[in-house]
Amino acid sequence: MSEGTAAAEFAALLRQLKDRSGLSYGVLGKRLHMSTSTLHRYCNGDVVPTDYAPVERLARLCKASPDELVELHRRWVLADGARGKKGAAEAAVFSEAPALVPDAPGPVEPDGAGRPDGRRRLHRRTAAIAGTGLAAVLGAVVLAMSLPSGGDQGGDEGRGSPVGAATTKGVSGGPTRTDASASPSPSTRSQEPNHPSPSLSPTPTRNSAGGAETADEPPLTVNTRPYTWEGPCSQHYLIDRPATDVGPPPVEQDAPAWVGAHKAVSAGEQLVKLTVQGTGEETVVVDSLKVRVVGKDTPPAWNDYVMGVGCGGGVPTRPFSVALDAARPTVVAGDGQRDFPFKVSESDPEVFEVTADASAYDVRWYLELAWSSGGRKGTLVVDDDGRPFRTSGNNGRPAYEFPLGAQKWSKSVGG
Repeated sequence: MSEGTAAAEFAALLRQLKDRSGLSYGVLGKRLHMSTSTLHRYCNGDVVPTDYAPVERLARLCKASPDELVELHRRWVLADGARGKKGAAEAAVFSEAPALVPDAPGPVEPDGAGRPDGRRRLHRRTAAIAGTGLAAVLGAVVLAMSLPSGGDQGGDEGRGSPVGAATTKGVSGGPTRTDASASPSPSTRSQEPNHPSPSLSPTPTRNSAGGAETADEPPLTVNTRPYTWEGPCSQHYLIDRPATDVGPPPVEQDAPAWVGAHKAVSAGEQLVKLTVQGTGEETVVVDSLKVRVVGKDTPPAWNDYVMGVGCGGGVPTRPFSVALDAARPTVVAGDGQRDFPFKVSESDPEVFEVTADASAYDVRWYLELAWSSGGRKGTLVVDDDGRPFRTSGNNGRPAYEFPLGAQKWSKSVGG
């Protein structure tokens, strides 16, 4: 198969998945942390990616079926192989040209450096290639050492207590308890010398004033709702139970208790709502919001339950988003949404909605909110009541739905 034919067939399937998803190149680019021009070139067949990983992430984000993922990989292999044959042919033609004589002057380089020694040019190129390979190997080793092992996907790891009261830890005082049924669960901890950072935080920071340690309470609070739904019945959860052992879907305000009772994991995406408010008259600047991933595993082979069908859809709101499948997930402002910093006070709070999506991995993560006020600054850890948030991909998992008026779960069409 020629390079052009293989690339065209690969691009055609990729474009079909993209068009079917209904997502624009801009939205896909932000979620994948890729430029829209790069996605255009992939889908138009102008370029065949040298690495399959971004292709798989794009396909999974477009909800490709397992069979489509297999076919897409097959077409990419053919397109990549055809490109390799072309490169080999060009290399063969090049090899027929006169070789550089070690002691003969070489051509002047494009950058104008004018190095006459051809042997020096070859040595420098070889060293650069070797250095690139070594850096890649070292990077892979560091990444492997920084991520925890898979371990048991069941149990309560990666999920907060869904029914009990949430905890807010300050700097000098002990934890205070609030009734989870009365208000959304605040779940932030100030990373302070008096309250050591949790084990999930790789680089603890502290509140400080002019670089000096302080035991003062941070001048702001963060109220966290980790189980907010974008629509009245849009949310999916993975549960390690048959449909006969799963209770009817709850309304959104009862989701924390339902999630805890079923040990459910947010699937596909998770919408976390943060209400940030000052504790006094002083203005506090919210400088940034960063995501920290503490674990990535293969999505568990559990059943996928959608919270309902036929109850209408909500208006999508994506002020901020995080593509958890990315190598370096980043909180990205949506279209029309201004980015950090923001100012808050006791009388002027801010509400941030962060939509985190995952398709290829089961991800445990948390947020870090950096703040400053006058000469003071610090970082608050935002998580699910002392544990990381957990969001997992659900592609290819058996799917169940609970239609309006139904008395039990039923298998989704195509699920």
